[in-house]
Amino acid sequence: KCDLVPTWVTKRWVRKLSAEYPTLAFHAHLTKPFGKGALIQLLRQFALLHPEKKQISVGLIGYPNAGKSSIINTLRSKKVCNVAPIPGETKIWQYVTLFKRVFLIDCPGVVYPNNDSESEIVMKGVVRAEKLESPEDYIPAVLERVKKEYLQRIYGVSGWETPEEFLVALAIKRGRLVRGGEPDFRSVSQRVIY
Repeated sequence: KCDLVPTWVTKRWVRKLSAEYPTLAFHAHLTKPFGKGALIQLLRQFALLHPEKKQISVGLIGYPNAGKSSIINTLRSKKVCNVAPIPGETKIWQYVTLFKRVFLIDCPGVVYPNNDSESEIVMKGVVRAEKLESPEDYIPAVLERVKKEYLQRIYGVSGWETPEEFLVALAIKRGRLVRGGEPDFRSVSQRVIY
């Protein structure tokens, strides 16, 4: 799913992944999709390769909030699965008919156990920002991963050097202040993490 990254990043990942796996770029959008025809053709070919099967079920598996439901909606050209910009919207498995013998399975996000730090788990969007006890603790990790110029362009704040200065500038710009004109670090941090 390539709608959230620049084209050059998509090209590099397609080239890298194509060396080991069948890979195609997909932009999930109901009216202007990219890669929809190629994916539908791939699924049709898969069904033709297995005529002995009564039906073929294709499961979409991935991290929470990665676009599994959006892909299904795009393939069906209508909203058949609920989507939300926060992890955990899909709570149960849902079977959706794509063709006569081909079914798509939308499932909740899967997080495999590994050695990720708590910060890495938050950066992957596995945890809802509002559930974090201290979301401001994860802002240094964001600032380490994202170039300063991108943050300045996206949030329209400049002249900061530390995570705290960044949050103060952003809180002032967005009007996120609590009593006494103090920055609301919690709400500003949650917005950045989203």
